[in-house]
Amino acid sequence: MSTTTPHIVVLGAGYAGMMTTKRLIQQLAPHEAQITLVNKHNYHYQTTWLHEVAAGTIDVNRSRIMISDVINTKRVHLVQDTVERIKADEKKVLLQNGELDYDYLVIGLGFEKATFGIPGMDEHAFSIQSVDTSRMIRDHIEYQFSRYKTEDNPSDDILTIIVGGAGFTGIEFVGELAERIPVLCKKYDIPRKKVKIINIEATPTILPNFDEELLEYAQRSLKARGVQFRLGTMIKEVKKDAVIVGDDMEEIKAGTFVWTGGVQANRIVGESGFELTKGKVNVDTMLRAPGHDDVFILGDCAWVMNKDTGRPYPPTAQIAIQEADVCAHNIKTMIQGGTLREFTFDDKGTVASLGGSEAMGTVFDGHKLYGLQAKVMKHVIDDRYLFLLGGPGLVLKKGKFRPF
Repeated sequence: MSTTTPHIVVLGAGYAGMMTTKRLIQQLAPHEAQITLVNKHNYHYQTTWLHEVAAGTIDVNRSRIMISDVINTKRVHLVQDTVERIKADEKKVLLQNGELDYDYLVIGLGFEKATFGIPGMDEHAFSIQSVDTSRMIRDHIEYQFSRYKTEDNPSDDILTIIVGGAGFTGIEFVGELAERIPVLCKKYDIPRKKVKIINIEATPTILPNFDEELLEYAQRSLKARGVQFRLGTMIKEVKKDAVIVGDDMEEIKAGTFVWTGGVQANRIVGESGFELTKGKVNVDTMLRAPGHDDVFILGDCAWVMNKDTGRPYPPTAQIAIQEADVCAHNIKTMIQGGTLREFTFDDKGTVASLGGSEAMGTVFDGHKLYGLQAKVMKHVIDDRYLFLLGGPGLVLKKGKFRPF
């Protein structure tokens, strides 16, 4: 490796990592920098599609994209390995099978579930974190249907599915379940009324940051398809076959419990000495780690402050993609010279899928969309990312443009 050419190491092939790598390829000539992308798998996956994989409404391979199909391997060295520790003071990354030196580091290692110390959460809760965990949820739910059909005198509790958390992932997941459960009922000849989908949320409302009219639409749509809500209800404990909720310690029996109630940065970030605030790193306006001007932290590992509100932006895919643009520009500027750019979020709106042809949300100037119109816009948003990542060929291969 040349000692004069800067080495840029990108950790993680999520939205932020992939788009940062794409932008660096576009903005830097081969002689200006060497780029290495490190990822545990040889594929990138659509995190925002995992709730569909978990419910079984799309095939797992729809959500997966081979990294080498969209990243030029003549320009980027792909390393399939697991990050074990970052030594920022030594500018090294320790991997399971080696180590890397860097001049500039981009950390986009994604999230892990935050359990908030709830007893039994680690042991008994499923979580929509990766392709593999999502596939496990799908298989477990179908196994419960098979078990109900084959056991002698089975309890209806086997067919109860509890989803903890009513944020984006939780609501989109119950929406997909509302579509999937009738299919499973038909397949296993089980009456739909036997199956319960219960969404439990500690706060009084679902989907923070949406207005009341949109929330009412979402709840009405989901309730009409059999989703039950327990809002303002705290989960106190998770057992193998039940969830304990509320101050009266009510026990709700269930065959499946999926936790979507909170995430935090990959544990490697904290273990490597970066200071965490509520599980993530507060980065500066240039997206750099405090005290390390050569380390950028993006996506679910970082809190990026909104200067107008004094609160961090929610770590969405839309924000991660925009962070990648700023990060790549700033690394290019640090190599070539020029002015660093501060991150400013350009809110293009947010649309939540509710399963099937149902969705709701806002776009651009706050214009509200409902039903099929919102669902079409959701698909446009998904396909736009695929276009940015891999052009029209990737949209044709993986996109959601297909008729309903």
